[in-house]
Amino acid sequence: MKTIGWIVLATLLIALISSVLYYFVHPMFGGSFKGARLERMKQSPNFKNGIFHNLEVTPSLKGDVNMVSLLWDFLFNKNPHLKPISVLPAMECDLAHLPADDVLIWFGHSSYLLKLDGKLIVVDPVFSSNASPIPGSNKAFKMSVDYAAMVFPKIDYLFISHDHYDHLDYETVVKLRDKVGQVICGLGVGAHFESWGYKADQIIEGDWYDQIKLAPDFQVTFTPARHFSGRRFTRNNTLWTSFVLKTSKYSIFLGGDSGYGKHFKKIGDQFGPFDLAILENGQYNDAWHYIHSLPDEWAAETKDLKAKAILPVHSSKFALAMHDWKEPMEKFYDTANKEQITLLTPKIGEMIHLNKLDTVYAPWWREVN
Repeated sequence: MKTIGWIVLATLLIALISSVLYYFVHPMFGGSFKGARLERMKQSPNFKNGIFHNLEVTPSLKGDVNMVSLLWDFLFNKNPHLKPISVLPAMECDLAHLPADDVLIWFGHSSYLLKLDGKLIVVDPVFSSNASPIPGSNKAFKMSVDYAAMVFPKIDYLFISHDHYDHLDYETVVKLRDKVGQVICGLGVGAHFESWGYKADQIIEGDWYDQIKLAPDFQVTFTPARHFSGRRFTRNNTLWTSFVLKTSKYSIFLGGDSGYGKHFKKIGDQFGPFDLAILENGQYNDAWHYIHSLPDEWAAETKDLKAKAILPVHSSKFALAMHDWKEPMEKFYDTANKEQITLLTPKIGEMIHLNKLDTVYAPWWREVN
């Protein structure tokens, strides 16, 4: 019996040591912040006491939430409709032969492609099967098209809203490395890319309200979001951001992840109206509503931004909250009808033509179990 006990203890000790080594050694956790990059981070008015801060007080959880109870519910009180039973319908994309006009293709969750003003832009691409550093813990829904196998043409600009695993995927960005012209991301995030083999001159890091020109008639502004960041246990050591894209034809808001806050109206007043706003829609819970918008806040966000049309994202690929997988789409669809909001609900992989933002799309999720 003593021998068995020692074997069990040794096995647990080996597992613990392996986990610690995995945590500190695996490249997916990203780079460190030093030198000129760290000095620039320290100059940001949003960086205080070694971390970045939101524009307003933003607790991760409501004050009355019991963390143990919440974690227990998440792990053991599983919603039977958390994930689809059926394979999600998706449309195949021939990325090598995109049309000449401006288009958008959504790949599920917060990953999408924009062809805008002749430039190919990819936002928050996650094409691996798991949105977590723990293997198998956050598997992607099954889709009828394997987007991980897509062959991308040259990507002019890779936009990253923040460094969470469901937005910045190590496996995907390493695979895309030789295709990417430049990376556009918040302060500090470039350290991850450099640690993964990207060159320093490929990376453009920005603070909120920094502006860059991608072409004479194509301007990008880094704008606030109400969220947090971090790839290890340390939080908020890189900047989360939204983006405003303006060309001679279109004004587009890329929302990233964000709870509702005063920044929406500020962005709308300064940069609106928007032809299209791409807003987070899913993975919400009242317990963490400060960092992920709730359904009853979407209409206010749309109004604050002065957005003419909305594309909801952050759903239909991963289950990061406890609601039914199709609930975000259904609730936004109902809100749009009630508030007379132009809502775009393409199937995953279906092409949106930006000169036809009044196109009506069928509620495809209703046909999926």
